[in-house]
Amino acid sequence: MVAQEAETIDPRFVVDAVGMRVSRLVHAGLFRLDPDTLEPVPYLAASFRWEDLRTLDVTLREDVRFHSGAPLRAADVVATLDALRDPALHARAAHVVSAIDRVEARGDREVRIHMSRAHATLLTDLEVPILRADQARDASIDGAALDGLGPYRVSAMRAGLVDLEPAENGAVPAHRPLRILTVHDENARALRLIGGQTDVAPSGVAPSLLPTLEHRGLRVASRPGANLVYVLFRTDRGPFADRDARRAFGLAIDRDAIVTDMLGGRAHVASGIFPPMHWVEAREWPRAPEPHDAAKARDLLHQKHVSCTLLGSTDRLRVAIARVMAQDLAEAGIDCELVPLELGTLLARLGAGDFDAAVLEIPELAEPNTLRVFLHSASIPPSGANRGRVRDDVVDAALDEGDATLDRAARRAAYARLEQRVLEQAYLVPLWHEDEVVVTSARAASFLPSSEGRWLGLAAVP
Repeated sequence: MVAQEAETIDPRFVVDAVGMRVSRLVHAGLFRLDPDTLEPVPYLAASFRWEDLRTLDVTLREDVRFHSGAPLRAADVVATLDALRDPALHARAAHVVSAIDRVEARGDREVRIHMSRAHATLLTDLEVPILRADQARDASIDGAALDGLGPYRVSAMRAGLVDLEPAENGAVPAHRPLRILTVHDENARALRLIGGQTDVAPSGVAPSLLPTLEHRGLRVASRPGANLVYVLFRTDRGPFADRDARRAFGLAIDRDAIVTDMLGGRAHVASGIFPPMHWVEAREWPRAPEPHDAAKARDLLHQKHVSCTLLGSTDRLRVAIARVMAQDLAEAGIDCELVPLELGTLLARLGAGDFDAAVLEIPELAEPNTLRVFLHSASIPPSGANRGRVRDDVVDAALDEGDATLDRAARRAAYARLEQRVLEQAYLVPLWHEDEVVVTSARAASFLPSSEGRWLGLAAVP
């Protein structure tokens, strides 16, 4: 049971978290992310070998077939990666293959990937699902009709409902059919859990309800999440073109109180961009989360009042949190008009630059190079998702260096410089990293989402 409906489960075009997670139950890539370490591990790949810094050889598994029964072949990999790189397809996943120069099949089971430059994140990028060669470029095919290689195949899909059945010869075995149901109302979600009508609710349940659900015999489990909830600013114009105004915004918010009182302690106040378990966390510059300080915020604003709009989600808890944030901001001299929006409308306004500030989440921050899409000057819309219009040579250089080297220590140093610059300039305000929380019935008690919130563990529920 989920709170928001998937916009699409087509892995070429998916952008929302629910759609992404459903798509990875139906489809599979050459690699996947380990649920604990978030390191890339072989999935459709049987093995791989670096010929040099720009050439990767991949051998495909022989025991995996598409849901239609068609065998997985090297030609499918070539066709998929070529399609994603084709500007005519307008694939949302195009950025993950941008560093690939060409892909060649060396027989039915061998693929050689040639890079245009050294690229540290290629294995993580190759988590992108592989499609059948004859479907890879066809944007007219409905996402539910695409042939997949994952543990489930789609048996039915309509508004608010996706039915999945275990697939034969998928990348991993699945044991039970799965129905993914969208229930927008929080009280209705709680009643379905209590009434035994739902077995799994990954997130979407208010922290205040969790003790009641546990008392009713349901299991509540959580793990630290590889995500970031943050405030994004339009940095090139408007009230937050000024760095001091952005810094004042961050100082005004009492994040500790929100995490404790509204999130039930199931989050960690962010001291930086990256989540606590991330390998980048061995920082070169120590610091603690910046404390709430309304007086300092007022001083930064020179005792002037700032008026702005604050965009956010329509989810009940998120709206309540935004209202508390607005109260904190008002005490510091920042008056916010809250504008809750559905996801599609929110993304459209952000892309068009029609905002002052917005509360957003990066739901999967496993690979630090993800930030290239959100912060590099080459990613300003329509070329990417740098919706704050950040233009900073120091940021660009750190992202470029982290992308170009395979050396882990050098990458850590580059991303530490990136983080330091972003926080010094307050291009965004990190708020907290939320735990991945799941409520389950007794028969689904073995399920726990991965650190980035994916649901592949559902396939293993007996």
